[in-house]
Amino acid sequence: MAMYKGFRVLEKSKPPSAHSILLEYRGKENTLLFESQAVAVLSVQETEAIKKQYTKILDAYGCLGVLQLNAGENTVLYLVMITGCFSVGKIGDTEIFRITQTQFIPLHYQQSEDRIVEVRKLLNSGTFYFSWNTTGAALDLTLCAQKRQRTTQTDHRFFWNRMLFVHLVHFDVDCNSWLVRAMCGSIEIRTVYIGHRKATAAVISRLSCERAGTRFNVRGTNDEGHVANFVETEQVIYLDNGISSYMQTRGSVPLFWEQPGVQVGSHKVKLSRGFEASKSAFDRHMKMIKERYGKQTIVNLLGTSLIGSKEGEATLSQEFQRHHEESDHKDISHVVFDYHQECRGGNQSNLCKLKSKVAQYLDEYSFFHTDGIAVYSYQSGTLRTNCLDCLDRTNCVQTFFGLEVLARQLQVMQLADKKQTISRFEEVFKQMWINNGNEISKIYAGTGAIQGGSKLMDGARSAARTIQNNLLDNSKQEAIDVLLVGSTLSTELADRARTLLPYNTLHAPPHVLWEMCKRYTEYTTPLQIRVVVGTYNVNGGKHFRSLAFRDVSLSDWLLDNHTGNRLVDISHANDIHSTPPDIFAVGFEEIVDLNAANIVASSSENARAWMDELQKVLSRDRPYVLISYQQLVGICLFLFVRPEHVPYIRDVAVDSVKTGLGGHAGNKGAAAIRIVFHATSLCFVCAHFTAGQSQVNERNEDYAEITRKIGFPMGRTLNSHEYLFWCGDFNYRVDMDKDEMKELIKRGDLETILQFDQLKKQQEAGKVFKNFVEGDISFAPTYKYDLFSDDYDTSEKCRQPAWTDRILWKRRPLFPDNAIEENTNAGKLINYGRAELKQSDHRPVVATIDIEIHKIDSERRQDVFYQVIADLGPPDGTIIVRCRDPSGNEDGSVFDDNLMFALLQELAQIGEVILVRFVADTMWVTFRDGQCALMAAAKKFVRILDHDLTLSLKTPNWVDLAKEEIGLCSSNTVPLYISSNSDYNCLGIPDVNKAAGRGPPSRPPPPTVKSSAAAKPLRAGVMSFPTKPVPGPPTASQEETGIYEEINDDMVSCPEPQVPPPPPPRPEPATQAQTPPPPVPARSAPPPPLPARPR
Repeated sequence: MAMYKGFRVLEKSKPPSAHSILLEYRGKENTLLFESQAVAVLSVQETEAIKKQYTKILDAYGCLGVLQLNAGENTVLYLVMITGCFSVGKIGDTEIFRITQTQFIPLHYQQSEDRIVEVRKLLNSGTFYFSWNTTGAALDLTLCAQKRQRTTQTDHRFFWNRMLFVHLVHFDVDCNSWLVRAMCGSIEIRTVYIGHRKATAAVISRLSCERAGTRFNVRGTNDEGHVANFVETEQVIYLDNGISSYMQTRGSVPLFWEQPGVQVGSHKVKLSRGFEASKSAFDRHMKMIKERYGKQTIVNLLGTSLIGSKEGEATLSQEFQRHHEESDHKDISHVVFDYHQECRGGNQSNLCKLKSKVAQYLDEYSFFHTDGIAVYSYQSGTLRTNCLDCLDRTNCVQTFFGLEVLARQLQVMQLADKKQTISRFEEVFKQMWINNGNEISKIYAGTGAIQGGSKLMDGARSAARTIQNNLLDNSKQEAIDVLLVGSTLSTELADRARTLLPYNTLHAPPHVLWEMCKRYTEYTTPLQIRVVVGTYNVNGGKHFRSLAFRDVSLSDWLLDNHTGNRLVDISHANDIHSTPPDIFAVGFEEIVDLNAANIVASSSENARAWMDELQKVLSRDRPYVLISYQQLVGICLFLFVRPEHVPYIRDVAVDSVKTGLGGHAGNKGAAAIRIVFHATSLCFVCAHFTAGQSQVNERNEDYAEITRKIGFPMGRTLNSHEYLFWCGDFNYRVDMDKDEMKELIKRGDLETILQFDQLKKQQEAGKVFKNFVEGDISFAPTYKYDLFSDDYDTSEKCRQPAWTDRILWKRRPLFPDNAIEENTNAGKLINYGRAELKQSDHRPVVATIDIEIHKIDSERRQDVFYQVIADLGPPDGTIIVRCRDPSGNEDGSVFDDNLMFALLQELAQIGEVILVRFVADTMWVTFRDGQCALMAAAKKFVRILDHDLTLSLKTPNWVDLAKEEIGLCSSNTVPLYISSNSDYNCLGIPDVNKAAGRGPPSRPPPPTVKSSAAAKPLRAGVMSFPTKPVPGPPTASQEETGIYEEINDDMVSCPEPQVPPPPPPRPEPATQAQTPPPPVPARSAPPPPLPARPR
């Protein structure tokens, strides 16, 4: 039976009344009401009572759910409907559709929202699919044939609209009967006739949403071990009751790497974390794919030549192999095959060399085969193929492997008797694999695959990719993030929650997240760490190789500086300095000469040389490992930590900003690195400001520009971090006569000079570094010296000495208004001094600071989370009011106008009522938040106008439902193959319930009116309330707020009591003559067919 537009969307838009949407589904008696951010399942009687107030605005094929977006302090909701789709084929009784058109219906008064345009464009791109069955449960597109033998759990990795289910789950809506599940990827289905029998051949690729994104925005792995462009591809044949299925996977190299800058036909690759810092993520990925897919063989197609344009590929390939060799995963084979070298000029015959390397694994892993009753073989492992993008080369090789296995599939299904049959299947699958490669490429790179068949077409696609990847992908990436993360994308509350809470709880309502963040002291313990920050303008070279280091070395600057400088706190000096630093942040300026050639295309050679030397020096007494580094021409910032801290460091990100020549050149600017250490965010900035004695305003502008422009993923800015450290050559000078100043320096009278220090004067005026702390300066000015001398500048320019090299930091309280944090301090300064390295015209500066971070107690956090859920009440915020003496009025209703008005006045003292429903002989009242519903239900009963009324929660078991709901946002992948029949959690995640993968929990059916011959007609209807004007987002006038808006402590408090408006006229009693509603077709009635799908 063809699919039809069975959904109807109706709207009631009459300001100032609440904007209201009604959703009907042909064949279902109930309807969904969306009003005042609440969702209600209406009975037939309720629907009939209010339907006349609504007008139809849309017919649709399906519903994807409700998208939640933040608009300032408010959340806006959009109902996402499928308005265009076409069939790509049938598998059994299930028809599979590709989404071509969607409509976003605002559940509020119309507003323009640019992000919605991009999300809609993404959903309409032709890469999303859903299944539909008229007779029973539809085929789950997220599961391969082998997994469907063992489970019916939807695999959340490929369930792309699962976050659109969350809002409906909060209100106890049975999502399984209202929404469809969308999969992103490619589905190719063909019918092959073998005599009188009909076989269905398919190639299905499922793109994981665990690390989704576009080509240059998402590369490598994340901290959890999820890799970019991870795709599971299934080659499957259905014949009668028999099924034969073969699985392959692809995924980016599981290291931290990226391709920075504009990419035009180049293969520049930057390893964004050090070797040791990548080990844990690499290990997580390898464990994960073994648990999910069984035995593994890596097929690495990256280039191996260290000369020429593929140098970056070869470096990445070598790091991949090195991590594998030094890991505990020796049971995984690693096959290296330089595809471009071996198959140069489209010479596919050399793939036979690759076949000889993997033949034993193809035999060993086998494929899945069943006749519908007995299972003859299972696939016990997969080949994991990768190139740089996991697109063109991977497509060719996976096609080759698929066709190799196809011959075996046909043989076991007894289809290999005739050459004509074999060639027909090979031709069909070859074309499906080509189409599959194009679709996967469109998702990740924006164009079809480059296949080597047509130089003209490949050239056009390559040019289109360059434009797409460098100019258009950022908006597409944001759309993907909005779809998958939604309301938790870029707010200050979301950023705090991501730091403190596990990912599968971030979907919780804002007031739950807010309460969890406020109560962080209940599940965290303070941990003191030591941070050393250093800055050195090296004047364009690699000075650590100079002979001048014979007397003074880098260790005197970074490790032993306290021995030659006055301590801030000299008590217990030995105890203080016996504590080893936990973090080293070392910034350099002018590591290359700032000439025109380096500004245009700076070399990273000096940065790598400094990195290697720093690691040797810092590891003198105990080991340190590189977390990351960031270079902007001559500015370079390195971050090292002790190895035992690496597993607790996550969300590492880097950025840089140019401020030279009006923001077009990188000779001046800043580089930044941010991390989350345990549950505390830290950010480090190394900057080089405008030079010149009188350029104070320009330096202030540099600071403001850097603060404004530096940004990190998920909307984070510099000021969104708890700790922010700045170091660098800020170039602020001293407004004093140079001769007088030199005399004061000789006498050691630094305090007098510092009164004229430009930076201190600008800071006191509130123009730069507001709320930052700097240690007492007890060392002589660090600029400008003659090289290899203790003399200040004696050249013709004779520049004035100044403290140009500085280190400042601040701590931003998580909750400025929280009494718990009144005594929060920025940390304890242990040492602030300089070193006597004379190879540059600057002296290096270092600061040692003890700070306090938060360490999570996972078990305690889970207890607090469910305690918060219990304290804040049910998310639907609904209570049921019953009358103990149900003596109804003439219209059958207990709740006449006077009683209802008096009751609502009573309830308004508790909180804002947003919806009232009359269901049978009860009255359902929905509050703005669950805490008010909890307070109302706690009364149990009230007496209003001589009526005894009982109050109870509609959802008394909301805490248990919340636990099940978390399963919707958790990983639940069932292994492809296990050797035993015992229950097995392939991820070993303790907080994921085994039953969580069944999708949203089943909800109780909506109330029905019990029929009785003697019963009077009962009142049914819905009562709306005028909406409050939605305040716009507050303007961020202070630099402290960054791009965020401050969160007020009263966010979760109950609204002020209001007197409800007078009740609207009740609908006429059912006994009076009414125009009957249009008849609803019976479930079995044949719907209008769709036009025939294109062939």
